Amino acid sequence: MASESHTFGNEGYTARVTALGAELCSLRDRTGRELIWTGGAWPRHSPVLFPIIGRVHDNHALIDGLDYTLTQHGFARDRVFRWAERSETGCTLVLEDDPTSRALFPFAFRLTLRYALDETGLHVSYDLTNPDTRGTLHASLGAHPAFVWPFVPDTAKTDYILRFEKEEHAPLARLEAGLIVDWSRPNPVKGRELALNDGLFEEDALIFMHPQSRKLLFGADRGDGLAFAWHGFEQLGVWMKPGSDFLCLEPWQGYASPAAFTGPFEEKPGLLHLAPGTSWQAGWSAGLVAGKTLSS
Repeated sequence: MASESHTFGNEGYTARVTALGAELCSLRDRTGRELIWTGGAWPRHSPVLFPIIGRVHDNHALIDGLDYTLTQHGFARDRVFRWAERSETGCTLVLEDDPTSRALFPFAFRLTLRYALDETGLHVSYDLTNPDTRGTLHASLGAHPAFVWPFVPDTAKTDYILRFEKEEHAPLARLEAGLIVDWSRPNPVKGRELALNDGLFEEDALIFMHPQSRKLLFGADRGDGLAFAWHGFEQLGVWMKPGSDFLCLEPWQGYASPAAFTGPFEEKPGLLHLAPGTSWQAGWSAGLVAGKTLSS
């Protein structure tokens, strides 16, 4: 059933994942504090972005000479995944192509998500496989977890920063109507630190094309910080809906279509191109740490 979910935990954390979208809907620490956005002005929690990230022109993609409808962030977040494994400390879910998916996206695929808890926090891994024996799979894949902001009691949102592993100086993507118009948006990171406030997101997400970092710390000037790390993904998006109390940390392999791109889908910048029988892996992790020091 689409509403079916699996709750798992250990001594430090409890998590809940639903079959619908293979979505992480809750992550609580040992005190019961919720770290994942539970819904409101933005109704999702941690959607899976596949087979596109962001938008394509007019929600249409030309594939093998035929026109296909692909809406923002793709269809995986609205499909029911199959449970492959459920345990006390994790779960594995699988989505494969079928007649419904092929009406939107005519490629064979197998997408596997694995969730696991250990003493450091939650670990999420992605395995995208092309099971076709002849054709190449062209696709993007991304994560979109939304974390509660603020998550330390008696702190304000403006008390929080992102402290990156390394200095981040490169300009960011500029979006118009969901499409990338250029890579000239000024980067608000000062050295390794980004002071957070709603105004940063008035022009949509902060999109880092090739971040130097592969981990960061999200925290206030006191209390626990949230250590977030990723691997395999090339891009990073940071987003929130102004006025809402969450922050999305989004590792991506791919990004929205450039506004100037009008070619066939398989030539779209940012795609993975998986040959028959090959796979691609990536993942992210999140867990609480004491203080705001980001170790190297």
